[in-house]
Amino acid sequence: MSGNSFAYSEQAGGGEATELGQEATSTVSPSGAFGLFSSDLKKNEDLKQMLESNKDSAKLDAMKRIVGMIAKGKNASELFPAVVKNVASKNIEIKKLVYVYLVRYAEEQQDLALLSISTFQRALKDPNQLIRASALRVLSSIRVPIIVPIMMLAIKEASADLSPYVRKNAAHAIQKLYSLDPEQKEMLIEVIEKLLKDKSTLVAGSVVMAFEEVCPDRIDLIHKNYRKLCNLLVDVEEWGQVVIIHMLTRYARTQFVSPWKEDDGLEDNEKNFYESDDEQKEKTDQKKKPYAMDPDHRLLIRNTKPLLQSRNAAVVMAVAQLYWHISPKSEVGIISKSLVRLLRSNREVQYIVLQNIATMSIQRKGMFEPYLKSFYVRSTDPTMIKILKLEILTNLANEANISTLLREFQTYVKSQDKQFAAATIQTIGRCATNISEVTDTCLSGLVCLLSNRDEIVVAESVVVIKKLLQMQPAQHGEIIKHMAKLLDSITVPVARASILWLIGENCERVPKIAPDVLRKMAKSFTNEDDLVKLQILNLGAKLYLTNSKQTKLLTQYILNLGKYDQNYDIRDRTRFIRQLIVPNEKSGALSKYAKKIFLAQKPAPLLESPFKDRDHFQLGTLSHTLNTKAIGYLELSNWPEVAPDPSVRNVEVIELQAKEWTPAGKAKKENPAKKFYSDSEEEEDSSDSSSDSESESGSASGEQDEEGDSSEDSSEDSSSERRSDSESVSEVGDKRTAKRNSKSKGKSDSEDEEKENEKSKTSDSSSTDSSSVEESSSDSESESESESESESKKVTMEKEKKTKEDRNLTKDVSLLDLDDFNPVSTPVVLPTPAVSPSLIADLEGLNLSTSSSVISVNTPVFVPVKTHVLLHRMSGRGLAAHYFFPRQPCIFGDKMVSIQITLNNTTDRKIENIHIEGKKLPMGMQMHVFNPIESLEPEGSITVSMGIDFCDSTQTASFQLCTKDDCFNVNIQPPVGELLLPVAMSEKDFKKEQGMLTGMNETSTVIIAAPQNFTPSVILQKVVNIANVGVVPSGQDNIYRFAAKTVHSGSLMLVTVELKEGSTAQLIINTERTVIGSVLLRELKPVLSQG
Repeated sequence: MSGNSFAYSEQAGGGEATELGQEATSTVSPSGAFGLFSSDLKKNEDLKQMLESNKDSAKLDAMKRIVGMIAKGKNASELFPAVVKNVASKNIEIKKLVYVYLVRYAEEQQDLALLSISTFQRALKDPNQLIRASALRVLSSIRVPIIVPIMMLAIKEASADLSPYVRKNAAHAIQKLYSLDPEQKEMLIEVIEKLLKDKSTLVAGSVVMAFEEVCPDRIDLIHKNYRKLCNLLVDVEEWGQVVIIHMLTRYARTQFVSPWKEDDGLEDNEKNFYESDDEQKEKTDQKKKPYAMDPDHRLLIRNTKPLLQSRNAAVVMAVAQLYWHISPKSEVGIISKSLVRLLRSNREVQYIVLQNIATMSIQRKGMFEPYLKSFYVRSTDPTMIKILKLEILTNLANEANISTLLREFQTYVKSQDKQFAAATIQTIGRCATNISEVTDTCLSGLVCLLSNRDEIVVAESVVVIKKLLQMQPAQHGEIIKHMAKLLDSITVPVARASILWLIGENCERVPKIAPDVLRKMAKSFTNEDDLVKLQILNLGAKLYLTNSKQTKLLTQYILNLGKYDQNYDIRDRTRFIRQLIVPNEKSGALSKYAKKIFLAQKPAPLLESPFKDRDHFQLGTLSHTLNTKAIGYLELSNWPEVAPDPSVRNVEVIELQAKEWTPAGKAKKENPAKKFYSDSEEEEDSSDSSSDSESESGSASGEQDEEGDSSEDSSEDSSSERRSDSESVSEVGDKRTAKRNSKSKGKSDSEDEEKENEKSKTSDSSSTDSSSVEESSSDSESESESESESESKKVTMEKEKKTKEDRNLTKDVSLLDLDDFNPVSTPVVLPTPAVSPSLIADLEGLNLSTSSSVISVNTPVFVPVKTHVLLHRMSGRGLAAHYFFPRQPCIFGDKMVSIQITLNNTTDRKIENIHIEGKKLPMGMQMHVFNPIESLEPEGSITVSMGIDFCDSTQTASFQLCTKDDCFNVNIQPPVGELLLPVAMSEKDFKKEQGMLTGMNETSTVIIAAPQNFTPSVILQKVVNIANVGVVPSGQDNIYRFAAKTVHSGSLMLVTVELKEGSTAQLIINTERTVIGSVLLRELKPVLSQG
């Protein structure tokens, strides 16, 4: 609720009070209009009476005001008895607000909450999912050990609830119950194991959080769910993504071998190669370069990569640490750009990100060098950010960029922020020690700063110079003399102590100055800081040992002053030095070695980054930020020497589980899942018939298929959440019944259904005939496959059994078969609810083929074939290639886009062995190539088919078109409209689906054009020209609707053109694939606007 709504509620509440006979005006003065939320007893009495009113409007108003009080941080606990009475209210709005209140105060008012526990238990059976979830939240907030069994039972029931929202709250309750009673751990682990199998993206993040809290060491629970979690990751809510990524990082470190060993070995070998100039070693290195990564390891890295573009800084940081800790070193570089992008966030986010970059930049300078300017300090940055940026700039400094950085540091030294200026001087010192080429330059620059007016700058410079001079003291006598003169003006104790220490160490190099400095210090000894006094004593001792003739009496005077000093450290130091340097009868053997003790060679200080020792903590954690182990921190284990058995992550496919949450209404999405179940049979078929295409897409890339199918499951689940769960459960039962029936019965049922919808008898008979033929020829095919797919597969298998001479002919036959899709199904719009669930499985294929010809419904629309040049005859040395999109389902795979290529021989000689090689496809993309063409006669032409799975993107598929003698680089980039397949649906279904795809899933624009461009035929022709969409019948003259689904994922694409007054229209596109939707919008707008 917003503040405005609270204000409105307050006024409304006042009105109710007056209506109830309350003297509201007597308690609220005109000036105190905003005092309604004060803890005044009279006003709370007012609220109590409103809560006891018989009117729901008064109760609702009172609850809004009370929740407003909670939101503003006011104490509303005394209203608990009055509020809890309304927990059984029949008004759903009141009930929701009561539960919001109870979740807040149930823990404080446990006794009163216990009185209503029976009501909460009844609410767990409420038909409204929000009430069930709220009741569970309240129940888990009553932290009384006596109700632990009731909570346990409630969590178990909620974990099996049909609503993913309730299951999510069950996962939240697990953590609360565990903190209340850790003895319930084993029972809670059973619930966690059950919820981990849940396919809903809403539940995934919450259950992994419960897993991390209750049993983070039970890695065995993750094995079977690992791939599913990887594939669901993109669709989980942001904070769930963070938790899952951190958990999967720990999992990967225990289950996969290190991808870094190979990199380390390569670096070492390369160094040896350069040193020895041995060509044989180079060959060995080349052989070592490929790293055989576990496919599951690669799956995790690949599926987290898109999250680097997340709007949530925590998600980006989580992915960055995952890449840092588990990916090969050659791939870590991609996180740098995303982390630099986060530096535009608020200062708190900047602070955490910069800390992590500081740690990374110590080990991997090259990652952030291109973004050096992003770490330059801004005047508006707070001090903590400035110092972190300095730290990173220091880590990134090298011979190439040091001159630029030193110029930048010069500006920083002049900053009004003294702490920052001091840190900059420290940074200059570190650069001087790390890069020997600029040591003298830095030192002379620091000496110049000694004449600065600002005392803090001078003091810090002195301290840094002292450290630099320790590295090469013999060369800098002049600097020491210059610093000795500063003792008269500098008052900062650390700087004075540093100068005295330097003079003491180099007293033999400045024999005339050192005694004089001691004389001056003896005068002011009693007024000096303790730190300075200790260095005066040290200086006196060193001079006594090296120049006792001049300084003997002076040193004894200083020792006498120190003997009676107030500070016991100084008194102790004085006694120690006197016994050591002044020989007497009592002095022991140590006095002989006094000079060696005081004037020993001291090692130069090592100026290191404070972030050097932080890399043993996991990046992005609280422990890393604090540089100390925080409570609850889970350490990353070392990589195992040998990878554990990867087969533990293989999932046994159980039919019911796969269909548990799949709504039968969306039959089109079951096809890939069922195809996955029959993979083994398909592979057997392919091995029997020596089918190249089957083996390529089935067995050779089985891992990819498995990943793709599980990602399809995730998209199924996200769509299933939109539908009522009770509907889906009943439909699951129907589907299972349908699968037990024979296929022929299913076909006759579909025939009856089509007759009821006025379908032509011809098409029915042809469909049943084709299905019966298919049934006899291939029993091992999945029952859910369409006739069209079965027929095309049969054709493909027959084609490849024939000899090479017949191949060209069979290709033509397969294309003719594709054309047969049109007469099979006369386009009729089928409302989804009219189809009984038992027919869904059998009608899946028909849905596809029916929709493919919906373009020609009502108005005959001409769709011209747009031909694109693949290879020009000049570039191809006489071989010319053109391609076009036939807008038919692809026979090579249901996720592929069908492409037809026409090859022309423009030479006067025969071109032999035309084939495809060297596929360079973006990640996830697949291609089914045409069979090699033995020869193409002069002036001859041939058309071949191929399929490409573009993964619902307009990325370019690059490959080589080769002949016997040459290879030519070519590429195919699909227009966005060709990534779609038309869908037939009723206007009612269209509106229903459109209602689910609003907000982020909707893009729209206004089109301005002449009225003659807005006639139905023109709009239809223009839209269908650009995109392969089906026409949806509309009951309104001014609204035109088109529907399609994406080829790869099956996501709906709904296009609406709504004519407004005058010469304007609104173009609206609704789809889950927002990127494709916005590209299609950009392409349709100019076409619809022009004449």
